[in-house]
Amino acid sequence: MEHDAILNREMVLAAKLKDKIRLSALRMIKSGVHNREIDLKRKMTDSEFLQLLSSMVKQRKDSIDQFKKGGREDLVEIEEAELKVIQQFMPVQMSEDEIDAEIQKSIQEAGAVSIKDMGKVMKVLMPKLTGKADGKMVGEKVKERLSS
Repeated sequence: MEHDAILNREMVLAAKLKDKIRLSALRMIKSGVHNREIDLKRKMTDSEFLQLLSSMVKQRKDSIDQFKKGGREDLVEIEEAELKVIQQFMPVQMSEDEIDAEIQKSIQEAGAVSIKDMGKVMKVLMPKLTGKADGKMVGEKVKERLSS
C-alpha cells in the first residue's frame, strides 16, 4: 500500500469538497508519516503505518475523554470527527471472540503459565493485533486470563 499516494488523493478530494476537518485530519496523518519516515530514514512498512494510526487513535480517544471531563463538547466533536477519518485507514476491528482466540493461541505459543509471563505473551500477540484491536483492552484481557 502506498500511503503517500492514497493520502494525497484523499487530501485533494477533501479540499475540493471543502471538508476542513477531514483535510486537517489527513494532513495530520501525512505529517505523522513524514516525521516517522525522517526518523526511520526510509519509507514506513504497512505494519509501521498501522502502529502510527493506532497511536493516533489512542491519542484521539484520550483527548475525547479529557475534553468530556472538561465539558468541552466543541472539542469532543472535532476529535471524534478526526478519529473517524483515521479509522478509515485502519483494518476492520476484530471481534471479541477473534481477540480471545488469538490471546489463547499466543498464551500457548509463549508457554505462559502466570502473570509473570505477560510480557512474553504480548510480544507474540501484539504484532497479530496491531491496528485491529485496542491494545489497552487486549492487555487487560491477557492479564485477566493469566491471573486466573
